Amino acid sequence: MSLVVYEYEKCSTCRNAIKWLDSHKVSYKKVPIVDEPPTFEQLKDFVARSGLPITKFFNTSGVVYREMKLGDKLPVMSDNEKLKLLASEGKLIKRPLAVSSAGVLLGFREEDYKKAFAK
Repeated sequence: MSLVVYEYEKCSTCRNAIKWLDSHKVSYKKVPIVDEPPTFEQLKDFVARSGLPITKFFNTSGVVYREMKLGDKLPVMSDNEKLKLLASEGKLIKRPLAVSSAGVLLGFREEDYKKAFAK
């Protein structure tokens, strides 16, 4: 199983996820989410595979989210508009975003990581 972790190095949740993966000897590829955000097509696939609504992919506690006043705008945006927005700004995406053949995980919850990646 190949695992890609979209992360932001200043994010403590991302650091916790990486620390967990390292301590459990799970191999992964780190991708800096701000410099290399997932594309529109990748995000469309990730959302479909996750089974979660697109709104769960937004980093609602982030500065960019608040500055753009997305809490008011998202309810009236189409899914394609939301995906384009996410693809245009990595800081809008909830992180870490872990993607593998086993599925898609948003954020870091140890229980979810154990279930998906523990050997």
